[in-house]
Amino acid sequence: MLWRHRRGLFAIGVVLTAVVGGVAAVVLNIPLPPSDPLFQTSFVCSAAVTEECGPDNAMAAFSAQEDRINVPFEELPAPLIEAVLAAEDRGFYRHSGVDLAGIGRALYQDIRNAGVTQGGSTITQQYVKNVYLTSERSIVRKVREAALAVKIERELSKDEILERYLNTVYFGRGAYGVGAAARAYYGKDVRDVGVLEASFLAGLIRSPTSADPLTEPEEATRRRGTVLKAMTEEGYITANAGAVIAATPIATGVVAPRDRTGLGPVVGAEVGSLYFVEAVRRQVADQYGEETLYGGGLRIYTTIDLDMQAAAWDAVVSTLDEPGDPAAALVALDDQGSVKAMVGGRDFATSQVNLALGAKGGGSGRGAGSSFKPFVLAEAIREGISLKATYRAPGQMTFPKANAGQDWRVRNYGKTEQGTLNLIDATRVSSNTVFAQVMLQVGSVDVVKMANSLGVSATLPEVPSIVLGTGEVSPLDMAAGYSTFANRGIRNEPSMIARIEQVDEDGLIVIDQASPSGRRVLTEEEADLVTYCLRGVVEGGTGQSAAFGKPAAGKTGTTQDNKDAWFVGYTPKLTAAVWLGFPDAGPDGEVPTMNNIHGLAGVTGGSLPAEIWRKFMERVTEGIDTGTFRSPETFPGEVDGDDAEGTVTSLEPSPSSSSTSVQELPTSSTSTSTSTTTTTSTTTPVPTTSTTTVMQPNSPTPRGNRE
Repeated sequence: MLWRHRRGLFAIGVVLTAVVGGVAAVVLNIPLPPSDPLFQTSFVCSAAVTEECGPDNAMAAFSAQEDRINVPFEELPAPLIEAVLAAEDRGFYRHSGVDLAGIGRALYQDIRNAGVTQGGSTITQQYVKNVYLTSERSIVRKVREAALAVKIERELSKDEILERYLNTVYFGRGAYGVGAAARAYYGKDVRDVGVLEASFLAGLIRSPTSADPLTEPEEATRRRGTVLKAMTEEGYITANAGAVIAATPIATGVVAPRDRTGLGPVVGAEVGSLYFVEAVRRQVADQYGEETLYGGGLRIYTTIDLDMQAAAWDAVVSTLDEPGDPAAALVALDDQGSVKAMVGGRDFATSQVNLALGAKGGGSGRGAGSSFKPFVLAEAIREGISLKATYRAPGQMTFPKANAGQDWRVRNYGKTEQGTLNLIDATRVSSNTVFAQVMLQVGSVDVVKMANSLGVSATLPEVPSIVLGTGEVSPLDMAAGYSTFANRGIRNEPSMIARIEQVDEDGLIVIDQASPSGRRVLTEEEADLVTYCLRGVVEGGTGQSAAFGKPAAGKTGTTQDNKDAWFVGYTPKLTAAVWLGFPDAGPDGEVPTMNNIHGLAGVTGGSLPAEIWRKFMERVTEGIDTGTFRSPETFPGEVDGDDAEGTVTSLEPSPSSSSTSVQELPTSSTSTSTSTTTTTSTTTPVPTTSTTTVMQPNSPTPRGNRE
């Protein structure tokens, strides 16, 4: 029989010999990975860096080196070795680098479990992938991985391979290797690790970021149970011992993750840059993972201007220089949406909450007060309401059933009677009663859409009282929204990172590049009309304290009982938002009011916030041409129900409001407050003028409402 098929058998033998020879040639010619792989530090640079970002010009560095502690094999505790072997490679001491039987078992389990995958790679193969190859899923990569694994098994002992593996594998929390992992999760030396800790750590290896015991306790418990079962099956522990540990709460002995920004000195820390660096760190970690951030050799080019940062910091601390002063936050954006300065707090060591980012910075948003009115103004202009449209501005008005079926009472500061105002003057003096009427005309749904389209990312309540700033926003939100006005209707998304590069085998490659979104959300004419009104606020209205001798526009804002005070403003090329307030509630659960601060009865947007804004702008625009605003040539839209246009003459107050006070008008932070904005069912509404129709929220209107 053999002789009869000798030619076919000979051909098969030749093919097999060629295959074996080819594999042997690959194995012999592929070099071994370095015996002690070094993780590459990631560097963060400011906007001033134009050459390659590196250790000599970086403002911060993120490195895994401080979180890797190499441990000799003889010092590794037996429970840890046993847990890893049981979880990752039960046949490690029996195979020669590639476990064909293990691959078969994994394939069988994958088919049997209908999609529940099980790895077939040996510890040797995992080590090869971690230190020499990439995570690319391809046949070529698997062949190289297997070939290298076989060669490593010929060159190194099993104990040496296991030692290298356990000192390089990533465990999450920025910890590379079991030495760093034991400290990151349990705050102890790896030599003191027992079965309880070892079973959890071994379960982290496959996907460390999704099984942290403090944030993902269910998944962490499940993985620990799987490892304990495997250890029992292999005879490393008894079933009773495994059951006792399985019944122990997963967070037992686990410490909180340490502050990752403490990896080294940060340039500009003395002027508050730590808040910006931490915001960048979170963004990159969320986008690329901690493993890449701390060991991927990233070059992160940010948008921060350290000179502007120093100016922002000095403006805040020179103004709020007395004990018991409130906190402040400031964000500045250029005309491309780049964050040039960010003051998120006064002491990063005391509080890492970034007040400039609101909820995204670990805190919460705050009421915007009257600084929200420009968004209502923009929607009114879009719907065809002229800035020359006039409204009665009594000290108090009541709108029947306008507040979720209840009457809505709105009043000016001190119930000041302001006569009859057009929208230009109503913006200048921040008339609550006028803007309440406008709000009901355009509808809360459309106003929220407008604010979001302009750049406010916060989720806002669709209620009439939002015109008085009842929605919770952040300084970054407000700066983004106002910058769209400065850009004449073009919205650019705020960005802290200009470019990210990564070191690979061929050098640096760009993996992320920011570019202005440049999306038009208002016409140039609409944006110019809003700016015209906001110029009046600075030149002769509630924001006069912000004037600094160059073209500027802005709006003040103050919430109920002076708990929040804002000034948000811009030049043609730079926008900045300033917020003041106490971040935390007092013993009574209420946020403290800003009364009797610096001799002021109450802090308003036109006082300290406007002063901080002015100081910042004076310094950063010194010797710089800030550009000019374009004044509108006409005021299109409906006046008294007819289309009308008027010629721009000046920003002087109209005769009807020439005697109106320009004192900042605090507005309510809730729609049911008792001082500025309240609900009642008994007060008779003050009639509006013939040119203004009081309408129910979200009801059809004759002015192009989109609802």
